[in-house]
Parts: sequence; C-alpha cells; structure tokens
Amino acid sequence: MHLTHLSLTDFRSYPRLDLVLEPGVTTFVGSNGQGKTNLIEAIGFVATLGSHRVATDAPLVREGTTQAVVRSRIVRGDRAALVEIQIVPGKANRVRLNRAPVPRARDVAGLLATVLFAPEDLALVKGDPAERRRFLDELLVARSPRMAAVQADYERVLKQRSALLRTAGAARRSGGRGDLRTLDVWDGHLADHGAELLAARLALVEELRPRVRSAYAAVAGEDSPTDVDYRSTVPYRAIPDRTAATGHTDSGIELAPGAPDVSSAPTDQAVGPAPSAGQAEGAEGSDETRPGGRPSRSDLRAELAEAILTGLAAVRSQEIERGVTLVGPHRDDLLLSVKGRPARGYASHGESWSLALALRLASYDLLRADDREPVLLLDDVFAELDVRRRARLAALVAPAEQVLVTAAVEADVPAELAGVRFEVSSGEVRRVG
Repeated sequence: MHLTHLSLTDFRSYPRLDLVLEPGVTTFVGSNGQGKTNLIEAIGFVATLGSHRVATDAPLVREGTTQAVVRSRIVRGDRAALVEIQIVPGKANRVRLNRAPVPRARDVAGLLATVLFAPEDLALVKGDPAERRRFLDELLVARSPRMAAVQADYERVLKQRSALLRTAGAARRSGGRGDLRTLDVWDGHLADHGAELLAARLALVEELRPRVRSAYAAVAGEDSPTDVDYRSTVPYRAIPDRTAATGHTDSGIELAPGAPDVSSAPTDQAVGPAPSAGQAEGAEGSDETRPGGRPSRSDLRAELAEAILTGLAAVRSQEIERGVTLVGPHRDDLLLSVKGRPARGYASHGESWSLALALRLASYDLLRADDREPVLLLDDVFAELDVRRRARLAALVAPAEQVLVTAAVEADVPAELAGVRFEVSSGEVRRVG
C-alpha cells in the first residue's frame, strides 16, 4: 500500500499543495514551523479521520478560511482509490470516494493504513493510561474499521450513564432517592458494548506481546525482559497458565488497584487465553467452546459482560456519590515493563524510547500480518534518538513499501533511508533530490 498523490487546500499552513509521491523512502527536510508535520498530519487524517495533534477539526482549517480539503490517491496492489475529505468545523465532514459522495465519513476508514512514529510517542510509556488506551483503540480500528462504531457506542452509553449518576447523586444529596430503574438499563448497554471492546483489547494484547518483545530487542540491541499486559477495573478472573514467575494470567488481564473485590462471587467458567483479534471482533468461525477449555468469542463476551455488571453493582453507591462510572474499559491501562519493573517511573530515557518504538513496530508487524502493508510516517523522530537507535530503527523500517520521514536536520536521518528528498519552507514543498 502506498500514496501516489496528496493534494491540500487550506489545510493548516497550505493554501494549496499538490504533491506527487513514490513508493520507497521520501524525506521532507525543513526548519521547525515550516509545515513538515502538517503533511504527516494530513496523511494521517486520511487514514483515521482524525488528527494526532488536536482533538477537534477547527485547527486544521487555515486561518481566515471556512473549510479545508484533503485529497489522496491510495494504491494497493493493482487497485487505486481517490479519497477526498472536506473538513468543515462544526459540521460533519463530507467525503468522496472515486469522486462519488460517501454517506458516512467512516465508510472510508481503513482504506489507508498508517503507522505514525512521533516525538509524542514517549507518552505511550511515560504518560497517563489514556495515552495507552488510545494506542490500543486506534490499532483496533486500523485492523478492523468496524471497531470505530463499537468504541463510539461505548462512549455514547458511558456519557449517558455518567449523566444519570450525577442526577442520582444530586437527588440523594437533596434528600431524595432518585429513580435508578433507568440506570439498570444503561448498565446493561454499558456491559454489552464494554465487553466487546474489552474482548478485542485482550486479544490484541496477546498478539502484541511477542512482537513488542522482539521489536524491543531489535531497537535496543539487547534482549532485556520486556512485557505487555492489560490491567482492568473489570473483575474478570482466568486460570493462571503463564509462567508463575511473571505473576500474570494467560488471559493477559490483571485487576487494577481499587477494582471491585468480587473474589467470593461464583464464576461460571474459568477461561484460558483470549481469542485472536479476528475472533474477538467477529471473524467467521464456530461459536462452540474451543479445545483446551478456551471460550468461543460469544462465550467470552458474555462472561465479560457479566463481570462488568458484577463490578458496577459492587460500586454503585460510590458511583452515585462521585457521579462517575468506575468500572469499564475506559478506566483500564496497558502495563509495560522492562527488566521486570514498570516502565513508567523506572525505565531510563533510552529504555522508554526503545519501548515506545517497539509498540509502533509491533503495530506495523500486525498490520503486515493482516496483509495491510501500512505507510510508515516518521515525524522528526530521529532527532529524539541516539545514533545507535537511529541506525537500528532505520534498518527495521527501510524495507516497508512506503516510508515518509520528516527532519529539521538532514544529518539526523540515517543513510539507510536515502531516497527522494523534498525541502519544506514557508508552506512550500520543493523536490531537491
């Protein structure tokens, strides 16, 4: 998969830009503030319908104008698609595919797969849990676009349920009791959508774990013990089946501190490893229990939904008092460790960068395994790395079908990534090599 054209109209600093791209490595060189990252952002927008830099679309529209347009031509094998996205702040984006209107913008999600490496990636290791949840959810959507709807449904239900909790809390504080019957209904909706999202995340973590270990060793140049696990507020138990020394269960799930204590509650079935991402997200196959006691995808989701309901019931009084939902995927975390210790707070700067890069490289490997060779976007990331990590990262990404690199200093880009070169200055992009 690669891009052959990128056209921008009133996007960020570009009144007008028409860019011809080629497979292989392309480097955009220019001083900071000249518009290099805007190019990467535009390409990422085509892939995800969102920006990695801002939460709303308004900053994407050039100051003094009312809308922006991003056009790109995507080639995959012998097929090509022309995608046009019209960005109008405050309104739904309008999308055309091969010049024909598309009813919903998300219908083009997944046509282009990208993996972005950026300075902000250090937050995947050192930042808040929200950064790691976002990483998992964006990768889920990249692999299966339908997961965007699952996530949207969960967020919608969560917002409504939390509003009801606040109303019930206000009623309690004023001496009333509040009507909790509606809350019971929303509990069921939250459990259903939350179970589907949680099952998909668990399956994804299982697939990421060996790839992150391998990528970390390749980037760091050492085979330090590295692990990836999932910590949840959902009181879901599984048979401990991994090496006892790791302290983890084979489901890849660990209870978060403060999760509801329901250890005395009966469980219908203890389960082993989570199913693959395809099984968790609705791939074709039997719903019968799999050999070795592994649950089918429908069984797993049913068990997770029941666990969410159990957890919600255990903390309802606290939730009403605080006005927030305390149990569910929205409060979970991806646990990263190096040399047996939590990476957040213990890993050195170099180890943290190696782990952040390993997460992105593992994403790249997963998408390739899905037969979705992604476009790699490296936005000024080499400036953050020492010489050895630069060389190792370059060697790992160079074989990709298309690699787009930005750099403020050309010497930061390793020789392994020699290729087409553009100079970016004052919103103009000029090919110089």
